[in-house]
Amino acid sequence: MPLAPSTLLDPQTLAQLERLELVTRKVFRGRMKGERRSKRKGQSVEFSDFRNYVHGDDLRFLDWNLFARLDKLFLKMFLEEEDLHFYALIDASGSMDFGQPITKLRYAQQLAAALGYVGLCRADRVKIETLGSSRRKPGPVLRGRHNLWRLLEFVESIEPGENVPLIEGVKNFCLRNTGKGILVLITDLMDKDGYDAALRFLVAQQLDVYVIHVLSAEELDPDVKGDLKLVDCEDADEAEITASRPLIEQYKRTLAGFLESAREFCSRRGMNYLMTSTEAPVPQLISRYLRQRGLVR
Repeated sequence: MPLAPSTLLDPQTLAQLERLELVTRKVFRGRMKGERRSKRKGQSVEFSDFRNYVHGDDLRFLDWNLFARLDKLFLKMFLEEEDLHFYALIDASGSMDFGQPITKLRYAQQLAAALGYVGLCRADRVKIETLGSSRRKPGPVLRGRHNLWRLLEFVESIEPGENVPLIEGVKNFCLRNTGKGILVLITDLMDKDGYDAALRFLVAQQLDVYVIHVLSAEELDPDVKGDLKLVDCEDADEAEITASRPLIEQYKRTLAGFLESAREFCSRRGMNYLMTSTEAPVPQLISRYLRQRGLVR
């Protein structure tokens, strides 16, 4: 079926994504047959090995040719295909509605849609939500590439302004979703209460966690001068500053420390951390940097 144009994913990007698959560092037992080879031994059509027969094993998988030659019972084993739960959790707070020519939220939507499509192509269970999602309005669980347009429709409907504390959004997400698999949290990590408690909560889940830290080019290298009034887009707090060169240099040092602290926090707890600018093309981010991190292959 030909692919129609999308404002989130163009046909060329979709064609690139179809060649990829999501990978987890952990082995999970899926509930339905998917298109990935599991390290577990099961009963699919792909032969893997033999093992000695044990009382109670299914007699249908005995190899009678080996029995005739060796006078011993051996059971045929097969690689099992299993599916995977893929979650993308998007921060849709007011601070994500920033950046030119593309906002952080729009970038997060593109990334979530792209990774979701990779999962759909491999028959994984895909679910995309925001930190502000509730039990009454959860994201749909999708499976199969024919659900691409439902995926895009849902992601396109996400709007900024869900000013939910990071810890509250993450905790509610974990309470709603108990499936094992991969979680990609896409956020700018800008929360006045910090990110520590929220990310610690994820450590306790049976998930392979990736934290994609999205910042705009203006945040990484601000081009401002003179007297300014800064207004917090989430709680309307105000601050007046004079944007001098020493202040900008201090800001950049503080930002570098913030990024390094987040990277180290995640690394120590077994979570993958990647900081990206909204200027980095999403296909390149996935095919190069997330491939290096082991999320796709």
